[in-house]
Amino acid sequence: MYSEKVMDHFNNPRNVGEIEDASGVGTVGNAKCGDIMRIYLDIDDNQIIRDCKFKTFGCGAAVATSSMATELVKGKSIQEAMEVTNKAVMEALDGLPPVKVHCSLLAEEAIHAALWDYAEKHHIRIEGLTKPKSDIHEGEEEEKEEY
Repeated sequence: MYSEKVMDHFNNPRNVGEIEDASGVGTVGNAKCGDIMRIYLDIDDNQIIRDCKFKTFGCGAAVATSSMATELVKGKSIQEAMEVTNKAVMEALDGLPPVKVHCSLLAEEAIHAALWDYAEKHHIRIEGLTKPKSDIHEGEEEEKEEY
């Protein structure tokens, strides 16, 4: 059973679309369920996220978590966006069924992937950011690169 907020963000998703010449773009997926999420960030010279859009191929929970994640990072600094966790996304949506928690993980990873792309383009290091995986179920034994 989905909360009213999940249903609202699924039926009326916020920030759908692409940002041309985005400051950072992150694409992540989950091969096990087939969800693919792409987040676009427009970051100003003060490292504030001016705009955030998404495109998601997946279930209703994937769409809802993408929508909520964009709402949570819009207007925030890069460091504040780093603090948006899958738990924060789930809480903002008043919870998710246990079988859909992976959708909130995708949202967090997509934000981090877009921030990673931004950091690489601008040759900067973002405190606490590690190189994202393209699939959230990739082997954990791989070394994590830090940027």
